[in-house]
Amino acid sequence: MTNNNTKKELPKKEFWSIFWRSWTVYGSFNSERMEALGFLYAIIPSLQRIWKNNSKKYKEALHRHMQPFNMTLALTPLVMGLTVAMEEKSCEDEKFDTSSINAIKVALMGPLSGIGDTFFWGIIKVIACSLGASFAAQGSFLGPIILLLVFNVPNFLVRYYSLKIGYGRGTNLLDSLVNSGEMNLFTYIAGIVGVASIGSMVAAWIGITSPLSFTISGSGIAVQEYLDQLCPQLLSLVTTLLIYSQLKRGKLSVMQLIFIIVIVAFVLGVFGIIA
Repeated sequence: MTNNNTKKELPKKEFWSIFWRSWTVYGSFNSERMEALGFLYAIIPSLQRIWKNNSKKYKEALHRHMQPFNMTLALTPLVMGLTVAMEEKSCEDEKFDTSSINAIKVALMGPLSGIGDTFFWGIIKVIACSLGASFAAQGSFLGPIILLLVFNVPNFLVRYYSLKIGYGRGTNLLDSLVNSGEMNLFTYIAGIVGVASIGSMVAAWIGITSPLSFTISGSGIAVQEYLDQLCPQLLSLVTTLLIYSQLKRGKLSVMQLIFIIVIVAFVLGVFGIIA
């Protein structure tokens, strides 16, 4: 049993491999799995070490990390470190619930993205662009150099230390949860947080509305106003659940669903049913 006071570290070669690979996470972004392929590519060195004597479990791990994943890039190493720690725990303990790995990954997506987006896109990027533009406006060649340094130095440091923290603290956290018997509760709570985050993204990103309106007895009735009274973003929620149900049934591929969505949205848009 691992002592909670013992600081665990990734092998140096493995650490740097994951670190540098983490910069490529967005290189394979797609609408179906988002950053999943890049995330898997980054942690493959650890998975190969952990499951080197069990090819079946190794394949299961590869499939496990192809589930959709999406969050602020600079903080992905934190989740990578925690994921590696959980994979190690799964290898050590046959009773470990591997479904908790993806549950915790999904639960961390929303909160960490909120922090990362605010810090990197809302603060660091603005400062970097302002400084770079001010030098460039004066004709200085230092403009683009300063922009890149101001933005990427914090990015580099956050990735480096978050990977260390994610693995080191993650191992101790898992030992504590397993020893106290609270792992199932933690997984359950993580699942709730993950679902709540997905619900928030549905409301914030999809935004389907209906411009339909009727006149009854001289009074105008806007359909969207009544839908909002029932449930804000009701059309977005219903659409998401319909698409999810089709994905779960597995009879249509993602590309087929995308094609259907485009056609249906075009037709309904032309007739003024949705906006």
